[in-house]
Amino acid sequence: MTEREQLKRIILELSYEKRLVKLASGRESDFYFDGKQTTLHAEGGYLTGRLFHEAIRDVEGVEAVGGITLGADPIATATSIAAHLAGQRMHAFIIRKEPKGHGTGQWLEGRKNLPPGTRVVIVEDVVTTGGSSMKAVRRAEEEGLKVLGIVTLVDREEGGRENIEAEGYWLKAIFTKSELVG
Repeated sequence: MTEREQLKRIILELSYEKRLVKLASGRESDFYFDGKQTTLHAEGGYLTGRLFHEAIRDVEGVEAVGGITLGADPIATATSIAAHLAGQRMHAFIIRKEPKGHGTGQWLEGRKNLPPGTRVVIVEDVVTTGGSSMKAVRRAEEEGLKVLGIVTLVDREEGGRENIEAEGYWLKAIFTKSELVG
């Protein structure tokens, strides 16, 4: 079984649920992907890091990966570790949902690894409309980073790719909804 097939098995076992839910976009859906169940699983996290690194290892100049807490946190860390093990330097960072309420009041964790102009890829567990991804892009750019594109564990195929591409960024999906559940 390939690493991709193993990760698909874990996603279907731990992250996919057929039930009515309200999504971050505000829409209702009759299915749900809870990516954190996979990315926080020991094997799932390892495989996520390997496959995200594989998806971006040839992106010219990528120096760091990160996204909005909490979904991006384990993905960014796992991808950074996978890159390191493969001999590539790729730091992780976390974008807060609001600035830190004390101390430096910063939006980004991992800031000392990210000089202005650092070339980054935004990572996500699930993309639906692309709204959260674009929020991460805007915040990263406001913080002086150069966003190259976005990688997600699952693209729900509900307009996210089109919306992201309309903004001038690329989206790579490890899996689409169609590949996982038809």
